[in-house]
Amino acid sequence: MPNREFTPSSGNVFADLGLPHADELLAKAELTAKIIAEIQRRRLTQSQAAAVLGIDQPKVSALKHGKLSGFSIERLLRFLLMLGRNIEISVKGRSKPGSTARLRVA
Repeated sequence: MPNREFTPSSGNVFADLGLPHADELLAKAELTAKIIAEIQRRRLTQSQAAAVLGIDQPKVSALKHGKLSGFSIERLLRFLLMLGRNIEISVKGRSKPGSTARLRVA
């Protein structure tokens, strides 16, 4: 068997890739996954989802394809509310003294 080297993931692919604002990118991706899951659960077409969210169909398509640069975290949270999902925001201390604070969607 060949010897393959690998680096364990940090749990954030965006951080692993060295992208700036990795926590924000991960939060947006996770919120979007929840939005898409709710759209699919309801069996909405992109046009129907657009009507519920108050946006046009191409923006729903952008969400589904992970093109999130035009969407803020706040806007994604509003979409979840429009889809009837409850949102809880919890602020906690760091898990270990000296560790970096992080943004996480559960």
